[in-house]
Amino acid sequence: MRVSLFSLMLLCTLGSAIAQNGVNKEKYKISAKKATESIKIDGLLDEASWKNAEVTSQFLNKWPTDIGLPPLQTEVKVTYDDNYLYVGATCFEDSPNYVIQTLKRDKSIWDSDGMILILDPVNQQSNGFIFYTNAIGVKSEGLLTADGDNPIKRDWDNKWFVKTIRQANGDWTAEFAIPFKTLRYDADLKEWGINFLRCDVGNNMYSTWAFVPLQFNGVDLGYTGTLQFDQTPAKTKSNVSIIPYITGGTTLDNEAINPSTKFTGNVGLDAKVGVTNSLNLDLTVNPDFSQVEVDVQQTNLTRFNLFFPERRTFFLENSDIFNRFGLPPVRPFFSRRIGLDEDGNSVPIYFGARLSGNATENTRIGLMTMQTGSTDLLAPQNYSVAALNQRVLGRSSFNGMIINRQGFSDGKIDSEDFGRNLSGEFRYNRPDGNFQTWLGLHGSFSPKNFGDNMMVNTGFQYTTRRFSFSQDILDLGENYLTDAGFNRRLDNYDAGRDTTVRIGYTHSFNNVGYKIFPKGENRKINWHNFNLEAFNVWSRGTGFSLSNNELSWNINFMNTSRLRFKGEYTHEELPFETNLLGDEFDFLPAGWYNFGTGEVSFRSNSRKLFSYRVGAEIGQFYNGTISKFEGSLKYRRQPWGNFSIDFERNYVELPDNFGTADLWLVGPRIEINFSKSIFWTTFLQYNTQSDNFNLNSRFQWRYAPMSDLFVVFTDNYAVDVFGLKNRALVLKFNYWLTL
Repeated sequence: MRVSLFSLMLLCTLGSAIAQNGVNKEKYKISAKKATESIKIDGLLDEASWKNAEVTSQFLNKWPTDIGLPPLQTEVKVTYDDNYLYVGATCFEDSPNYVIQTLKRDKSIWDSDGMILILDPVNQQSNGFIFYTNAIGVKSEGLLTADGDNPIKRDWDNKWFVKTIRQANGDWTAEFAIPFKTLRYDADLKEWGINFLRCDVGNNMYSTWAFVPLQFNGVDLGYTGTLQFDQTPAKTKSNVSIIPYITGGTTLDNEAINPSTKFTGNVGLDAKVGVTNSLNLDLTVNPDFSQVEVDVQQTNLTRFNLFFPERRTFFLENSDIFNRFGLPPVRPFFSRRIGLDEDGNSVPIYFGARLSGNATENTRIGLMTMQTGSTDLLAPQNYSVAALNQRVLGRSSFNGMIINRQGFSDGKIDSEDFGRNLSGEFRYNRPDGNFQTWLGLHGSFSPKNFGDNMMVNTGFQYTTRRFSFSQDILDLGENYLTDAGFNRRLDNYDAGRDTTVRIGYTHSFNNVGYKIFPKGENRKINWHNFNLEAFNVWSRGTGFSLSNNELSWNINFMNTSRLRFKGEYTHEELPFETNLLGDEFDFLPAGWYNFGTGEVSFRSNSRKLFSYRVGAEIGQFYNGTISKFEGSLKYRRQPWGNFSIDFERNYVELPDNFGTADLWLVGPRIEINFSKSIFWTTFLQYNTQSDNFNLNSRFQWRYAPMSDLFVVFTDNYAVDVFGLKNRALVLKFNYWLTL
């Protein structure tokens, strides 16, 4: 185990920690005086409390440069009362020609002219909230985490209010009202973390109130300023929401032995209970996810399973407490394993509960249990998880997690059907975000395999404005099993013997990046980004087995278009005979293969009503060749309609009788927004690899805050004969009731 170098580096860097309060807390401060009268959310900011409120200082450039001031400024004020936090923003414009991508809620937060509010109510700098509106009042909200690659969890929904007013010259104002009930906050704190981000898409510029360096995401919680209340916000009283639902519909499974149309109906409910101001209990009984959009299909030319993200809303709030353990190829916990089988088919969930949030100022907890029913192939299962996140040294943390999957037989616990995982990690994050390092130890326990059942992961990341470098090392035992997680490379299929063999391995991943920023007022390029990646694997018993290297050059233009060149070379040993293109062809023999490809891609100006993306890749593929062409076309009828089509063609030709495949993946999408509360989306997918043509059409009417009526129609056909596989029509009605 090669972890000593990183452990030493970890210990050496702890001494460089700076103040826990964060890099911007003292420099950027805004006060909030309690409102002296009721605030009407009309976008006018004309109450006396607004006129007496402190106005923020000037905004600073964030992207595409973090130097200087933006040409269009923004002013922000904050006030509050016993029930709401109010934010008023005035965005100065040079014309009324706004870029608005859609009327649909929770969409396109970076692609429309808008205003973002960032809140860290417990000053942890590791989790918080984001609220966004565009210039015509379309809303989006989400949770913020310390995940540098994907900090915004936008599938979190809750009640809040906003109104915008536009002037003839283009200037516009936004008035936010965020219920304190919606937030998880420490009722003893008079200071919160806060930042504001302005999206000026028309000029391809983003600016922030508290400075955020170019290399970091604009919503990075490590760079929030300070919101100072003149009084401690009042504790919320009752904070209970009940969300019952009812569904009805028809289904037809044409692949069943005796196909017939069945009528279905169901009832259930979700509940949200504020245990404390910062700790929330979520309950679900007989949950239904029929309204969730289908997965975006992918072409798979690898030996391993693909990763599909979690889309079900119950599993998303505070999901980072559970999901950040391990590394992307191996996650001890992955909620998608609950309620879905290996093929993505639904498994009934009877009930579930999750307690999550901040137990103390420095301690986050997550406790979850879910009970599933049985299918023809699966016994009932209980999934229980307990996770702890203890903050130390500002933005660093000790993290621990216990996972238990328990099977049942005849209503009793089956002592031979379980899987358990234990994880412990330390993550050091220097408060300015430039340096991170981590060390994790993980074990799994099952009825039969107790040896070689550990995983160790360690690494570091260093980032500056121009330069970035990261490395991670993972060592995985062949019996480290993740019954409730995701483990990509462990299982290796032996096509000759038609069996799967677990092979433990050690991997090393390195990434080096360097940016060049052209100068000059009339420049057309924001930056050049050169990136080198190296991924190496050593398999248990055989040693070195894979080297994959990529070199890319990315050009980011001032008008938002992008051009990319990439070269990739792979040196790989197949451990067994491998079936890549189908059983009708000969299997590739075990042994070493060397192959490389070249790729070029271009994305046009995304601000235009019509935009496109094209890319081509050509080269070798194991002992044959591959050519790939992909792209997308998009037309925006601002702001009510988006019409797009994504397409991908992979043509693989292997010598002799190893096979030839012409694989197409085509996905047209139509989004029509009749208003800010009525939406219709139709998504089609034509996939020759999986022999499936899918249609998913969803109508949504948000008839009251957080309350919806859905009508969802799905169709699946075989591609070769275009025969119907299955069909469903579902109507779902839910209502958000706050007690």
